[in-house]
Amino acid sequence: MIPLETLLVFITASFALALVPGPDNIFVLTQSVLYGRRAGLFVNAGLCTGLLFHTALVTLGVAALLQASPLAFNLIKTVGALYLLYLAWQAWHAHPSLSVGKQSRTLPKRALYFRGLMMNMSNPKVAIFFIAFLPQFSDPESGSVFLQMAMLGVLFMLATLIIFSAIAWAGELLARGFIHSVKAQRVLNRFAAAIFATLAIRLLFIEL
Repeated sequence: MIPLETLLVFITASFALALVPGPDNIFVLTQSVLYGRRAGLFVNAGLCTGLLFHTALVTLGVAALLQASPLAFNLIKTVGALYLLYLAWQAWHAHPSLSVGKQSRTLPKRALYFRGLMMNMSNPKVAIFFIAFLPQFSDPESGSVFLQMAMLGVLFMLATLIIFSAIAWAGELLARGFIHSVKAQRVLNRFAAAIFATLAIRLLFIEL
């Protein structure tokens, strides 16, 4: 069992890392501003599922193999960058809507969830980060390292879920002043396209 003091340090660090501006929380904020809190929450669910995927990779040792294979690393990040560029194209060509209800400007739940999932799973740096981060809080003398790493990954996911959900709520509040303005919605769409394109370029240039 992981000592309580170690868990408290890990949880504090996880909340702090979730708060630091980065691709994932910016992605949640952007989707919430464009499509409302519901969209941000479903994107958040996808992102957190991706964190569980990376936790599984680390506990099973697959991430270490990924780190040792530049070809696999580059393939995954290229797929992720292409998907982000596709989202940028969609946002750039999106048509503003002046409907009072949010339903008309909300994407299907499955599409929103998939966006978050792809955003996280296609970034091999998350798995590499987990390789460096999670083992610092595990100790063979405290029991199964496999179970400890799995537990730490779930706790990190929960911390991220809480922080990103708050960001999703904040994004909707930010967007309320724009929902009835065609010009403002167009600016938001262009801004989202720029964010997606920037994230794609950033992903392409990350190195092992």
